[in-house]
Amino acid sequence: MLAPHAAVCAAPVVEFDAALIKRQSQLGPRYTSYPTADRFSEAFDYGDYLQAVANVRNRGGLHPLSLYLHIPFCDTVCYYCACNKIVTRNREKAATYLSYLKREIELQGQLFAGFNHVEQLHLGGGTPTYLSNEQMADLMAHLRRCFQFAPDAVGEYSIEVDPRTVSVERVHALRQQGFNRISLGVQDFNADVQKAVNRIQPEQETRAIIQAARDAGFRSVSIDLIYGLPRQSRDTMEDTLERVIAASPDRLSIYNYAHLPHLFKPQRRILDAELPAPDEKLRMLQLCIDKLRAAGYVYIGMDHFAKPDDELAVAQRQGRLHRNFQGYSTHADADLVSCGVSAISAVGLTYSQNVKTLDAYYSHLDRNELPIARGIRLSMDDVLRRLIIQMLMCNFELSIASVEQAYPITFAAYFESELAQLKTLEQDGLLTIDAEWISVSPRGRLLIRNICMVFDRYLQSRQADTPRYSRTI
Repeated sequence: MLAPHAAVCAAPVVEFDAALIKRQSQLGPRYTSYPTADRFSEAFDYGDYLQAVANVRNRGGLHPLSLYLHIPFCDTVCYYCACNKIVTRNREKAATYLSYLKREIELQGQLFAGFNHVEQLHLGGGTPTYLSNEQMADLMAHLRRCFQFAPDAVGEYSIEVDPRTVSVERVHALRQQGFNRISLGVQDFNADVQKAVNRIQPEQETRAIIQAARDAGFRSVSIDLIYGLPRQSRDTMEDTLERVIAASPDRLSIYNYAHLPHLFKPQRRILDAELPAPDEKLRMLQLCIDKLRAAGYVYIGMDHFAKPDDELAVAQRQGRLHRNFQGYSTHADADLVSCGVSAISAVGLTYSQNVKTLDAYYSHLDRNELPIARGIRLSMDDVLRRLIIQMLMCNFELSIASVEQAYPITFAAYFESELAQLKTLEQDGLLTIDAEWISVSPRGRLLIRNICMVFDRYLQSRQADTPRYSRTI
C-alpha cells in the first residue's frame, strides 16, 4: 500500500456540479477489478488457478483470506435486477446447489490448507436467505471445517438480506451462526415505485429487521437504495431518504439504476415512459448527497456513504481503504476466494471466474475440479495500473513518488499520454496535477470513474462507449 497524503486524514468532501456531470458523464467500468471482468479470457483455466494458489503458498501465504459465496436463488424477480440469479420456488434446487457448493468449498479448503486463515466472509446473491435456517447452519459449519476463521471481534462476516424473506427470529439465528454485519436491500419505500419494480416491501418490515439486527448484536447495518427507478421523483426520493435516515444505518449505498434491457431480461418489464428524465435523476443524486451529508454521513466514494465512526470511514482517513467485487473494503491485502456460480476470485496476481450456469457448475464438480470458466493473469503493467486506480478510487489522490519507488518507471515518461488526457480533466476542475501528486477535487469525486478510465490501457483498444457499461454517473 502506498503512503497516503496528509489530506487523506480529513473526511473527503464532495461537490455536486450538474453542468460538469452532464458534460462528463459517459459509459465506463465500475473498477471493482482491474483489468475489468470483460477482459477475462477462456484461455485461463483450472490449471492456471492451481498455479496461482501455489505461488501464494510459495510466498509464505502471509495474508488472511476473504471468502465470497454466491447464492443465486430468489423467490420472485425484481425488475431492475442485473444480478446472476435463478427465480424459483422449488426449494429442492437450493438443496442440490448447496451440496455442490459445499464440495467446491472443500476443494478450495484443501488447496489453501496451511494458510487458510479467514478474516472476511460475504454471502451475496440472489438472496442468501433463500437457504433455510438449517441449510445456513450446515453451510456455516462446513465453512469452519474447511477454513480457520478469525474471532468474531476481528473478522467481518456479512450477509445480504431481503427483509421480505426473513423474520426477527431468523435475524437472531444469523447472528448466532457467525454473521456480524448485515446488508438490507430497500431500493425505495414509495409504494408506487415498489409496484413498478415488482418489489412490495412495507417500511415497517424493514424497520423491524433493522431493529432485530441491532438487538441481536450485529456490528454494522447497511442499506441499499437505487435512484432512477420507474415512477421515482425528487419528492419520492426525499421521503425515502428521510425514512432511511431515521432508521440510522451505519452504511448506505445509493446506486444509479442502469437501464440495460438488452442485457438483462427482467428490465424489459420496466416501461421507458415511467423512468425519470436524466435531469431529474441528477436532482435525485444531488438530494441524496446533500441530505446524507447533513445527517452526518461521510462520502466514501462512488455510491457509498458511512457514519464517521464506521470502519470504512476510519480506513479511508487512515489510507487503508480497498476496493473489490463487493465494493469498498478494509481488507486490502486479502486474497479473495469465491465459490458458487459466476463468482470471481482474486488470488495472487490473477482473477478467475466460475461458470455461470448450474449445469456447467455441477458438471465441473462431478469431475472433482473447480468450476473455473475464464480469468486473467496480471502483467506488471496491469498490477501498476490496478494500484493507481485503487488509490484514486479509495483516497482520491495518488503519490507519484511512491509509484516510482515501488515500480521501475519514470511516471511522466511511462504515462505521458495519460497525463496529457488528465490535463483536459484538470482544465474542467476534476483534479490537480503537480510534480508529486495527482489530487481529485471535490467536484471531481463523483466522476472518479472518468479519471480512472484514463489509466485503463484496455480501453485504448476498444471504445469505452459500449452498451456493456453503465454511465459513470
